[in-house]
Parts: sequence; structure tokens; C-alpha cells
Amino acid sequence: MIKNLKLAASRPDLRRSVVDVNGIKVGQEFVVIAGPCSVETEMQTIKTAIAVKKAGAKMLRGGAFKPRTSPYAFQGLGLKGLKILDKAKKETGLPIVTEVVDTRDVSWVGEYADVLQIGARNMQNFSLLREVGKSGKPIFLKRGMYSTLEEWLNCAEYILAEGNPNVILCERGIRTFETYTRNTLDLSMIPAVHTESHLPVFVDPSHGTGILSMIEPMSLAACIAGADGLEIEVHTDPASALSDKEQQMPIPLFEVLMEKLRRTLAFMEELNAQAQAFAPEGKVQGPEISGEAPNHEDLTTKSTHPGKTFTDAVD
Repeated sequence: MIKNLKLAASRPDLRRSVVDVNGIKVGQEFVVIAGPCSVETEMQTIKTAIAVKKAGAKMLRGGAFKPRTSPYAFQGLGLKGLKILDKAKKETGLPIVTEVVDTRDVSWVGEYADVLQIGARNMQNFSLLREVGKSGKPIFLKRGMYSTLEEWLNCAEYILAEGNPNVILCERGIRTFETYTRNTLDLSMIPAVHTESHLPVFVDPSHGTGILSMIEPMSLAACIAGADGLEIEVHTDPASALSDKEQQMPIPLFEVLMEKLRRTLAFMEELNAQAQAFAPEGKVQGPEISGEAPNHEDLTTKSTHPGKTFTDAVD
């Protein structure tokens, strides 16, 4: 049990938070956020938005501001990038998830973004956490690359303490001695968060591995482990991307992954239904497994995750 958590800690009744993003129930539905690492051009962004929505993604990610290791690397288009994201939203209806990196930018970035993302490098930027907390916007808080679970949840506490209950956590890998992958994706954080907190938790397998071939298996593993959703980088032409070209999924691979996720969620529903049949009084104990009767609707339009639903976008 993590001490000193007043607002982020798990509740006595084990009730979990649901964050409403323009009608999308994060924590209740299984939600996939997809889009390019960086907003590069209007055509690239809108084409990607249309494709990921058709595949079943519920929100569009895209970086207008890109904090990079090197000061000479592409830093994003700034305001121009936000305006492009706004056009993509109008074209597709997908809510926008984008990173904010400066306390001075929170209010006007919030005019374009539906969800404000706090990147790993800013997880412990306490002034920024307080400022986004005051915004009232849903906040997508990524785990710092050297941060413990306790530190991560305390950063969520900063946002919650400002009166903003709309916090979504995201595991995106941590730095370890392993050099084969970009980061070490710590999937054990999914059940750990579910034990220690009521907040929904996503997984970012793109940054978590940095290797294209690993994104699909880690996405499916995260789904099985009980993640509330995924954030995945997708690009129309990854080879020409201005950032993270090695880990951005081409659209055809993303479409295949989405179909496998639907089938995985359906499999999880079947397992839960079977477990209920053998559990005392027909109920499975534990906060993550729904006691509701299984849904056997057409899996091409709807599947279920334990306690959640996964609904495809409708054109």
C-alpha cells in the first residue's frame, strides 16, 4: 500500500474512475489512441486520422510540440501543428490528444486539444502539473523513464489536488540496463495501478519498445494484462517521418493489429464468462472482472474487455 495518497489511491469499494472525453468513456471502454509522432503536414495528419478512425481508433494523437533529446532535432510545428490537428478533428470527429510542455502554453493549447498530454520528461514538472490541473481538461500523464509507481501516482495527485479528477495514466517504458529496446516496457504496472489506484491506465508500446515488430505483441499483452487502452504511433509513410520513424506503424499493420485486438477482447470475454460459471454463486471475485452477463453481439462491431467495451468507429 502506497502511503500519503489521498486522491489517487484505490477506493474502499474498488470503484474505478471513468474519464469522459467527448462521450468516450475512458476506463469503461477499451480505447485506442493513434496517430503520428509529430504533425508534419496537413495531408499527412488528416490522411492518418481518417485511416485510424476507420480501423477503430477513438482518439487522434499528434505532437505539435516535441521535446527532443537533441536541440537540433525536429521540435514540432507549434501553433501551425495545433491548427492542423483541429482540421483533422473537424474532418473525422476524433478528439485530439497532444502534449503540452510549458506552463505558459496550457490555456491556449487547451483551446485545440481535448486531452492534454504530459510527457515522460515532464512527469515531475510540478508547476506544469498544477497548471494542467487547473485547466479542467482530461490529462494523459506518462510515467517518467526513471520513475517508480509511487512517484508516478504522486504526480497524478498534484493534478487531482487542483480539483481536476480527469487523469489518465500511461505506462511508456522505463530505462534499464537493457539496450536492445528503446525502453523496457513494464507491463506489471497495469495490475499494480489497478491495485493501488482508481485511475485508468494506458500503455504506449511505441515508445515502450521503439521497435516496430514489437508493437503488436506488446499491445496484445497489455490488453490481456487489463490495460484500459493503448496509445500507438501510426504514420502514412514511416520511412519519411521527421521523428521516431523506426517505431511508427504503417496503416496496413495498424489495421491488422486492431482486428487482433478485437479478437483478443472477445477471447477475454469468453474466459470471463467461463470463470463466472465456476465461481461461487456465479460471480468472479475481484474489481477488474465484470459480473454482467457476457455480450454476444457481432464481434465486427463490438467486443468486450473485462468491465469495458470496445466499439469500432462508424463512418
